[in-house]
Amino acid sequence: MKADKRLVEETLQVIGLDCPDCAVKVGSAVKAMDGIVETDINFSASTLKVAFDPQVTDRDRIVGIVEDFGYEVTLPERSRVSTFAISGMDCADCAERVSKMVRSLPGVASARLDFVNAKLTVDHNEVTTSVSEIIAAVEQAGYKAEFEGVKRAEPAKRSFLFENRRVIATGVAGVFLLTSFILQLTVGFRTAIPFYAISMTVGGFYVARSAVLGLRVGTFDMYVLMTVAAIGAAAIGDWAEGATILFLFSLGNSLEAFALDRTRASVKQLIALSPEEALVRRDGIERLIPVEEVHLGEIALVKPGERIPLDGVVVKGSTSVNQATITGESRPVSKALGDLVYAGTINEEGYIEVETTKVARDSALSRIIRLIGEAQADRPKAQQTLDKFSLYYTPAVVALAVVVAFVPLLFGLPFTEWFFRGLVVLVIACPCALVISTPVSIISAIGAASRNGVLVKGGSFLETTGKVGALVFDKTGTLTSGELAVSEIIPLNGLSEDEVLSIAAGLEHKSRHPMARAIDKYAHTAGVSHAEATNFRAIPGKGIVADLDSTTYYLGSQRLFEELGVDARAALPVVDRFRERGMATAIIGTEREILGVIGAADTLRPAGRETVHRLHSLGVRNIYMLTGDSKETASEVSASLGLDGFRANLLPEEKVDAVKELAAEHGVVVMVGDGVNDAPALAVADVGIAMGAAGSDIALETSDIALMADDLTKVPYSVSLSRRTVSVIRQNIAASIIIKVVFLTLAVLGVSTLWMAVFADMGVSLLVTANGLRLFRTRAS
Repeated sequence: MKADKRLVEETLQVIGLDCPDCAVKVGSAVKAMDGIVETDINFSASTLKVAFDPQVTDRDRIVGIVEDFGYEVTLPERSRVSTFAISGMDCADCAERVSKMVRSLPGVASARLDFVNAKLTVDHNEVTTSVSEIIAAVEQAGYKAEFEGVKRAEPAKRSFLFENRRVIATGVAGVFLLTSFILQLTVGFRTAIPFYAISMTVGGFYVARSAVLGLRVGTFDMYVLMTVAAIGAAAIGDWAEGATILFLFSLGNSLEAFALDRTRASVKQLIALSPEEALVRRDGIERLIPVEEVHLGEIALVKPGERIPLDGVVVKGSTSVNQATITGESRPVSKALGDLVYAGTINEEGYIEVETTKVARDSALSRIIRLIGEAQADRPKAQQTLDKFSLYYTPAVVALAVVVAFVPLLFGLPFTEWFFRGLVVLVIACPCALVISTPVSIISAIGAASRNGVLVKGGSFLETTGKVGALVFDKTGTLTSGELAVSEIIPLNGLSEDEVLSIAAGLEHKSRHPMARAIDKYAHTAGVSHAEATNFRAIPGKGIVADLDSTTYYLGSQRLFEELGVDARAALPVVDRFRERGMATAIIGTEREILGVIGAADTLRPAGRETVHRLHSLGVRNIYMLTGDSKETASEVSASLGLDGFRANLLPEEKVDAVKELAAEHGVVVMVGDGVNDAPALAVADVGIAMGAAGSDIALETSDIALMADDLTKVPYSVSLSRRTVSVIRQNIAASIIIKVVFLTLAVLGVSTLWMAVFADMGVSLLVTANGLRLFRTRAS
């Protein structure tokens, strides 16, 4: 292939390429893509060599085309994805400019800069382009880049005002501008001109530098517009206007950077919760080591007041743990032997020893931080629409500025006046407020959700949730606790309830069956004691048998007693009634008679009815339940919770069909489940919400929104947050467009001055930023 430093050359391994004709088809499809310069597909070696322009396409799109043919693609051996923290990033235009500069480097397949979090992610060939070369390119653009793959000492905390050179320059420019105004009023305009010039130079230095860098990569942004406007003002002798607009623009950028710094701080606080070291016991010796070096199954020692270093299970001691950072629970949770604990949560009282079940990179906190970062890359439809709009808006207004400045000259109108009006139109041209209106709101909402134990995986899911037409709950493990609890005891043949419970508890005490746990727990709560069972034996598929005080008792199904030849007719009506209500049944008796029947059911969550009521109050009118249980059980649960409908006797694949039917009838469907047996239905819904995700890898991976605790009330919170976020975005967009239209009209009429235009433009940018940041304060009630 022909060498060209502007092109990226990649060799991809195509797995499963099993025929020459297939290879030709794949090669032709890739070659037909925009930005592809040359392709060479080798059938025998199963490789695809491709040269492409990174400004037009990237490797991900090429891989996508190949995968559409059903083949798997492995990435180049020397390819890597590097992440950098960018300092001083304070606007969306700057982010796009830096991204373009990095993408222009040889060997860079893609580069994306998230300006809200100031993170640059680069997919590059480390042989062609090293990390240091990427850092140098960012520094050439006027910013500092720090490679996140290397751990560096934490810099000393400094005030935002003194660590940002642009803020200092703005302050100096403001002092000289004020001095200029005073001199012009007291001494005269000519004396003030040098001070105006100094104010313009200091205040406009970073603006002009950004403008030059932008033009080098073909970006016509606000910095270019402001530089042209300031030079134009000075050229026609209006030094005060030129200095004022540069000062106001720099001041607006500094305030915007301060607001964004607050946004970034929320994610940094979450990262700071991750302990860096863990005290573990190795070979009988206590060692303090980095958490990255702790292996699965090691014992971590956690003292009162310390943060738990890794996810694990308590194997010694008991305590209460503040796990609000993970689950959003406001009160400490008691932890004892066998209970799960999470990295970053605080051990409040007792000394505990924890057997690690996750390495540091896979802890719940690490996954939350990682998923929040991925969520911010997901662009909602509103943002995608604005991005397309901005492509046409700015050139159109620039063209209008040229028309306003020069067309009137053809009719003999004064040059200075109309040139000035054209400059004002130029200043208004950049859609800064429009660009920033959506991402700041989305990131603020995602941050607020994470603080309340709700992990939203992307702006598009947050946007869609509020449009819910039908909200669907899975029953078991979602509306119910997923654990059996004794509901009713029917004694027979002269025994009391306590006597039947005592016999059942004695028989089940050594069993681990869900029914056994329910009976044992109920007996303990009721204060009913039982004899110690001997000669315990399980009868597979039927029940158990054991001796209590020298008497042999049986506990099990109707079939067990039929085979024993016991007359069970007295118990049958009770058994049938329990089964109709969807309850699990256990018959207790001897070889001669039936002594009683116990019914246990999956209990409803206490917050279920409140959750449904709050959803109805939010205007969600179609709330359904999907279950594999009988129609009778579903009807009883639906009535007790106040649901609008249900579908019963469903297999997992039938739940998928039910979701599709509801979508056809009501539009957007939000499905709430536990992310395990209902994963297919969660996947097919417009938004899938999984509960109890803090302790479940499956729930975290299968859901679009994950509720970290088993808290149903976070469902209406998610809907409410979504609607509030969409409302704020609409407010921001409306304010941006209205103010733009007003000042464009005033500019053409000659009423608006340059400094007024800058004040309006930066003012609305700050307004939409502040409005978006309000979402940080949205809390679950």
